[in-house]
Amino acid sequence: MADRSIQGGDGIATFPFPVELSVGGVGMQVGPMGTGRTWHVDTPPERVHRIDFHIVLLFGAGPVRHMVDFTEYDATAGDLLWIRPGQVHRFSPSSEYRGTVLTMQPGFLPRSTVEATGLYRYDLPPLLRPDPAQLAGLQAALAHLRREYEDTATLPLSLHTAVLRHALTVFLLRLAHLAASSPQALRQRSDSTFTLFRDAVERDFATNHSVSAYADALGYSRRTLVRAVRAATGDTPKAFIDKRVVLEAKRLLAHTELPIGRVGVAVGFPDAANFSKFFHQHTEQTPAAFRAELR
Repeated sequence: MADRSIQGGDGIATFPFPVELSVGGVGMQVGPMGTGRTWHVDTPPERVHRIDFHIVLLFGAGPVRHMVDFTEYDATAGDLLWIRPGQVHRFSPSSEYRGTVLTMQPGFLPRSTVEATGLYRYDLPPLLRPDPAQLAGLQAALAHLRREYEDTATLPLSLHTAVLRHALTVFLLRLAHLAASSPQALRQRSDSTFTLFRDAVERDFATNHSVSAYADALGYSRRTLVRAVRAATGDTPKAFIDKRVVLEAKRLLAHTELPIGRVGVAVGFPDAANFSKFFHQHTEQTPAAFRAELR
């Protein structure tokens, strides 16, 4: 079978949403988790991979250990994992996945819904734990969405797709409210200084690792920036920057064949020795050992 992966500008192999596997060819899928069910035929799900669509897993049993962006999350019945486009993840071969999985292609929903539901809030944690009332609402909305998704006979395709968009919006609004009310989100929302810093790091981390440079660019003193970042995340600004750099380095090491020296250049280390030292300091592995572990 031909390789359906595509190469991004950074050389990372990214797998597209499999429209041909969805009911009616619409830009979403919803159905049961379980052995043998996958959305992509070219990549074993237990290997680290990257996708360009949203995945929401609502677990009906557990425990399940699932890796997202090289962090292991332990989920159980009633928990949700929200994996966004571009995030790397891996299914655990030792865990039994039971529940419902929703996948959604970017562009399936209108821009107003995308903004209202925070579909691209990468700062929020993937693992969500609703209380009983929140879980009941999410389960009801997802069950309704699944019934509409599987009913391809009642409406013509254009109306069927429109109904799916509305039903999906209901579910995602509930999910977004849950994500935005998480302790991490509440801490971050309280300080616009951190928000500006976070956005600047996301934009410039590959070329700028200096806390002072970010403070100057944003018009804050270094001390103000330290207070804001520590209040929002518990980390120093330098630790926040370094974590983002390490994450990108891991993505490139896992998903490309770039020489290690070029990976270092891509994340702001022209000298390969300095990159290896930095990576080892933060991961207790050399870049070569990290890459070999995933192959």
